[in-house]
Amino acid sequence: MTDIGEATSPSVVPLTENDPDQAPPKDKGLWRDLVAYWILGLCNNYGYVVMLTAAHDILKELEGGDGHAKSAAPLDGYDVANTTARADDVTFGYEARPCNKLSTGAILLADILPALAVKSIASFLPLAKHVRIFLCVAAAAAGFLLTAFATVEWVLFVGVIATSFSSGLGEATFLAYATYFNKNVISTWSSGTGGAGIAGSLSYTGLTGLGLTPKTTILIMLVVPGLEAAAFWLLLRHKDTDKPADISEQEAGNEKPEEIDYNTLPEDERPLENWNQRLRYIPSLFIFMIPLILVYLLEYYINQGLFELVYFPGIWLSQSAQYRWYQVIYQIGVFISRSSVNLIQFRQVWIMAVFQFLNVVYFTFEAVYYFTPSIWIIFVLILWEGLLGGGGYVNTFYRIQTDVPAARREYAMMVTSISDSVGIALAGIAAIPSHNAICDLPVPDRLL
Repeated sequence: MTDIGEATSPSVVPLTENDPDQAPPKDKGLWRDLVAYWILGLCNNYGYVVMLTAAHDILKELEGGDGHAKSAAPLDGYDVANTTARADDVTFGYEARPCNKLSTGAILLADILPALAVKSIASFLPLAKHVRIFLCVAAAAAGFLLTAFATVEWVLFVGVIATSFSSGLGEATFLAYATYFNKNVISTWSSGTGGAGIAGSLSYTGLTGLGLTPKTTILIMLVVPGLEAAAFWLLLRHKDTDKPADISEQEAGNEKPEEIDYNTLPEDERPLENWNQRLRYIPSLFIFMIPLILVYLLEYYINQGLFELVYFPGIWLSQSAQYRWYQVIYQIGVFISRSSVNLIQFRQVWIMAVFQFLNVVYFTFEAVYYFTPSIWIIFVLILWEGLLGGGGYVNTFYRIQTDVPAARREYAMMVTSISDSVGIALAGIAAIPSHNAICDLPVPDRLL
């Protein structure tokens, strides 16, 4: 299939013949686009990750407590020991499981539902990239400020919602805009979003670990929206989305190619010219969307419904610190797999959903029975969970970039970007009742 550029409705677009004797010269400025997309991926997801990593602390502020239900405090005042498992002669005396009144799934819903809403709408709106990114930068900064200075519950949640709006609009816009660039910007974008996981979770965990308050830590992070603006308006080489061109021609900046009539192409490779055609095209994207929805549903059910319930008392990490490090290790796995698509590709993303389901089974039993002997086993399993989640994401969008006809690629990217948000939203809905049900179970032996 000949690779042709994105179009909104024209019947004639430029085309470059795939002739090795007329291969375009190497694009010496390509590095700017690749680096810019890595930074944009990092900045776009950074605030979202910070809010999830800080979920336990945010809930403590909402409840005005120390992160545990009052009845869950140990009776004997046992302090932290430098062990990874409880000694037989140590008792902790928990009367109830150490749970927040609200699952961190509540923060997850506030952090994902606005993103899901804006992604659902964005695919039907013009790609006004400069307006969209201005809104992203402004909303990200507002989210950090509101969260840092909040003194009541609703302000905290408005801050989380503003961050979610920024992330959702940014992802839909950047993925759609990526169709006008070299296909490898998908790889650097995905790697950047994975890097956001590490940078966001590790920076928050590290700075609070150094003694900074959550408020001060979040205010320091205001530098990130500024970096996003600089990468987009100063580093990235912008494309004219009103005049679609063959991707290889855009990369090379070559002379004007010959034109081709879209009517000569098969029907399923022509542009989608109206809303009716766009809506009817969505079911053909289910092959990409459904496996990705399942992967994210299962992994975020673990992250926001079960992580908080997997607790090892009497080790060098408090419960809040354990939750933060679970998030850090998960994000390391995501970063590794999202950065690997140029080395290895997996077309069958559904296999990752199957493995993620097995992870759900294990972590559910662990949250109920506390049978794992060491936190290091949990760390390894969380790393594996992150590898599966990141691999599902990057391989899905890489397949769209390589398999979907160029005239439909921008739309396919925007629609499929909804998938992870759908899965995460469903996970948040499922996590809250599951979390509460497990909290009401008898105290496991490890906490007695």
